[in-house]
Amino acid sequence: MWHDPKTMNAVALTLMILSIGALLWAAGHWFVRQPSFAFRQVVVRDLHRADPAHVAAVIRRELKGTFFTMDLDGAQRALRQVPWVRNAGLHREWPDRLEVSIEEFEPFASWNGTALVTRDGTVFVAPYDGDLPELAGRDDEAVTVIERFENWATKLASLGLDLNTVRHSPRGSWQIEAADKSGNTQVIELGRDIADARLERFISVYRKTAGALARSGRQPDYIDLRYQNGLAIRTAAGGDKR
Repeated sequence: MWHDPKTMNAVALTLMILSIGALLWAAGHWFVRQPSFAFRQVVVRDLHRADPAHVAAVIRRELKGTFFTMDLDGAQRALRQVPWVRNAGLHREWPDRLEVSIEEFEPFASWNGTALVTRDGTVFVAPYDGDLPELAGRDDEAVTVIERFENWATKLASLGLDLNTVRHSPRGSWQIEAADKSGNTQVIELGRDIADARLERFISVYRKTAGALARSGRQPDYIDLRYQNGLAIRTAAGGDKR
């Protein structure tokens, strides 16, 4: 090989190309990391519920690179860990500007007393002190519980009752709480099977049963619909009616 000029020229050319490539890579690696390409403007948009200080701290921690080298995917994942942040979009604008668009969760109800849930059934944890319906169940059945809540709330509204709580127990039993216009709450047991049918039956006889008791001053506070041909009502005074 060493006495073959063509082979020697080919080897020399290959080595030269590799050397030039290595030098260009090193130069580019050095160039994109120069302080002159650091971000000098960071704009955060659509921030309403998330803590601005927490978001700012995450952005400062993640601004490790320059315009060319910052790990945008890593920064996005870090921002998703901030309470209330559902997603984050990061966009670079030449020469030194970073725009961060925050998509926040929209709470629909409290969930199991320790979390919140969106209308599409996404469970998340964030601080909240507002007034929300109370829902409970397994996380994987959140959509079902929300659908039941919306359906039953509409039906009970025809009686002047505001549905504020729906619970689905681990054994599959449904329990709801509704309040009248005066704020008096009624706990209603629907059981595991034919819960919709039982609620329909309750609505059909409400004005003659629980409604009549309420109008007479004997406010119902617990109603059990798990009877085949009737219901049991406990009033706030402690009396029962079947």
